[in-house]
Amino acid sequence: MRVFAKKTLQEFWIKHPDSEQQLKSWYREAEKSEWQNSNQLKREYPSASIVGDNRVIFNIKGNNYRLIVKINFHYQMMWIRFVGNHKEYDRIDATKI
Repeated sequence: MRVFAKKTLQEFWIKHPDSEQQLKSWYREAEKSEWQNSNQLKREYPSASIVGDNRVIFNIKGNNYRLIVKINFHYQMMWIRFVGNHKEYDRIDATKI
């Protein structure tokens, strides 16, 4: 899977150093993945939430942070749409970001 906007993750972990290792780990795993559908993704990440418009919410660092991506399974592409804490997450619409 090609993951776009790693810079978004880097900018976040500079501000929140406690998230760096978990975000790096998630990024490496996502790049190596070959998920064909959300069911395959859920087998690897059972706590991930599948929401509208091909968006997936991942819990990062024991659910301290949220990561939202948009996935195109057919083309094996993933775009990072949001990373933030719960307060920031509560201010957005995960299905539209």
